[in-house]
Amino acid sequence: MILDKTKAVIMSTGLALLVGCQGGAPYIDSSFLQPDLGYQRPHPQRPPDPSVPSPDDENTGPLTPVEEPPTDTSPPSEDAGQSTPCGQETISKIRAPGSEPVSLRCNIQLSSRDVVTRQLIFEGSSASNAVLDCGGGLIDVSSGSSRMQKTGIVVRSTRIASGQWDAPRNVTIRNCRIRGFVRIYGLGENANGEVMKASSLKPDHTTYSQAAAPANVRFEKVRIEAPGGIPFYVGPGVTGAALISSQISGRSTAVAVYLDAESARNTISGNVFSIKTDKRELIAIDGSARNTISRNTFENSDNGGIFVYRNCGEGGVIRHQKPEFNQITQNTFRYSSGRKQPAVWLGSRNGGKDYCFTDPAYPFGSSASNADFADNNNVEGNRIVGGGRDLIVSRGGNNVVRDNTSQ
Repeated sequence: MILDKTKAVIMSTGLALLVGCQGGAPYIDSSFLQPDLGYQRPHPQRPPDPSVPSPDDENTGPLTPVEEPPTDTSPPSEDAGQSTPCGQETISKIRAPGSEPVSLRCNIQLSSRDVVTRQLIFEGSSASNAVLDCGGGLIDVSSGSSRMQKTGIVVRSTRIASGQWDAPRNVTIRNCRIRGFVRIYGLGENANGEVMKASSLKPDHTTYSQAAAPANVRFEKVRIEAPGGIPFYVGPGVTGAALISSQISGRSTAVAVYLDAESARNTISGNVFSIKTDKRELIAIDGSARNTISRNTFENSDNGGIFVYRNCGEGGVIRHQKPEFNQITQNTFRYSSGRKQPAVWLGSRNGGKDYCFTDPAYPFGSSASNADFADNNNVEGNRIVGGGRDLIVSRGGNNVVRDNTSQ
């Protein structure tokens, strides 16, 4: 089927000039007519198109390690914030009862007595270097009637009048208790939106997504209590996000942490996950690369610990980046029931979803192959309590799996 899909590229490329193949409705495929997808890119020049191997050639021959340049996986510095303190009007607005969101572009210090019932938004480059230190105070939006209303902190890019994406950098949130969700995103909250779909038709989609998304957003010493959804969602293209020395509790209908497509170099380290999921794993690494997941304790791993994969075609969006070069080290996974899903599963999907062939036929990314390509990852020094070492599963190439223990 993959071969037939690849052969269809020639025909579909010609037809795409007139009629698109997503959603069943005719549209003009402006990605062919306007190289910049109708707006200016945040980087000055487009990188050259990569050479694209045939899907049938991608796994031929023995796999050999790929030499990669050193990557700085350390989280952003605590001293990143350099913006001005918030004025009294902003502070009063945050502390006042109500649910109207408040946009922040400044530093604010709260106290342990504070209870904030409003969504706090850090948006665009004007929010860069902002620091929110709750001082043990509570952000409680758990009574909201929708997922958006239950999102306590949002760090996002904004699209300005020129059409460019304006992204925040170096935002720090620390010492907060949050009853609600956290969202960090650029082109879209998740990888399935229309902007992501249009961008994914270009070979440089990963570069563009990362340039348009927030970078170096640090959550440190926070306590997030999930009211029935994903508490910490790192959206498409986000780089350098960090969740450090924190506690994640409550309940999720999905996962606890989601690292979405085209994101990279994020750090999840030194946290305690007591949260329970209804069915899914605790951390999803979905088409995200070069992340560090280390020294965490997962108290309820029965539904799965860390799953590494690349969604294929969901929402008609081509996923480009492979989930590779991730470091999963020195974590503890605790099991308490007879139902034991893998603690770490490299290549957990590999095309096993109905929507895998819903993305358009292009010769790159998940359009060329629905395989996960969960390769070149390192799983080392992890401890499994209540299960065996067979709960670490590798279905990729060049993965290093060693020195993991069980008891």
